[in-house]
Amino acid sequence: MDMHNTIKNNKFIKHSVNQKLNQLKMKKKILFVVCLLFGLMFINAGLNKFFNYMPVPKDMPKSAMAMFGALMQIPWLMPLIGIAEIIGGILVIIPKSRALGAIIIFPIMVGILLTAISLSSGLPMAFVLFAILVWVIIENWEKYLPMINS
Repeated sequence: MDMHNTIKNNKFIKHSVNQKLNQLKMKKKILFVVCLLFGLMFINAGLNKFFNYMPVPKDMPKSAMAMFGALMQIPWLMPLIGIAEIIGGILVIIPKSRALGAIIIFPIMVGILLTAISLSSGLPMAFVLFAILVWVIIENWEKYLPMINS
């Protein structure tokens, strides 16, 4: 009877371990797809800073137009943001460099979030993007610890 219970317990443990491994694999796949889409969005936004292929919305509030007009007065700012978005987007897509890409995109994402809050426009999308970025940072937390602990 004891041997039967041991075998039964071993099968349960094997099943539990396999189930946990499958969950981790699925989580990894979901994170990759989400990071791929996230990275492509930032690459697209960065490329748009150089090639202006996305039209400005016709219903953009005057306050937003004034703010973006002011930002355009600094000639090096938009190219710098564009380069950071492209590099950060590429790095977020690649799993080994995802932690670095998240750190590069973080200040840009804070700016996007604050802009969305101040303009009361695009807030749901900004929160979703911010949540994805926070998830990426949490998933890569151990890579940031040497910077904090040293």
